[in-house]
Amino acid sequence: MSIRNWPDEERPREKLLARGGSALSDAELLAVFLGSGGRGQSAVDLGRTLLTHAGGLKPMLDLPRGRGIGAVAWCRLVAALELGRRYLDAELKNSTALADPATSARFLKARLAAYPYEVFACLFLDNRHRVIAFEELFRGTIDGANVHPREVVRRCLAHNAAAVIFAHNHPSGVAEPSQADRSITLRLREVLGLIDVRVLDHIVVGDGLPISLAERGWL
Repeated sequence: MSIRNWPDEERPREKLLARGGSALSDAELLAVFLGSGGRGQSAVDLGRTLLTHAGGLKPMLDLPRGRGIGAVAWCRLVAALELGRRYLDAELKNSTALADPATSARFLKARLAAYPYEVFACLFLDNRHRVIAFEELFRGTIDGANVHPREVVRRCLAHNAAAVIFAHNHPSGVAEPSQADRSITLRLREVLGLIDVRVLDHIVVGDGLPISLAERGWL
């Protein structure tokens, strides 16, 4: 059945307008972008098919150009993701200070969660914990990224940072920090202490809620 024949409260666009984006499933959100379905299927059906074949939203968006999606629809999806990232970026930079760990965690997850390989990144902060810059410093394979303390020191000095928050993603989706994560964090804290830069946190991003090493008492 065409979406046009659905009750108003079940149509993705009408539901979005009435209840907000969080009320829509992944397939319904995709349907809003796609605009129309294929032969014999609605846009929501097409969204479900794409998600099923890819194994979920994240793997589908990790594909070079999304199988089964035309160039125009794919560009819309990528543009929407980038707008979301930039919105969070602006929200973070416009905040007076990072007093709330949830704000930085939400931003870092939006920036790092979709990568199919490991990325180590850093938020550089001033002495009032306001954001100076965000940089992705190291990239690796799915097994890990090589983090070089010398390069971290160099970027801190370049930004004249007084404090930093580190973050990296686990492409497996499991955010639990490894012993290697804890070790490199302590090593970086030791090195940066020599130039009076504080390490406030190291956030590990996976499929669920990000994990803060500071909240675990590991800093």
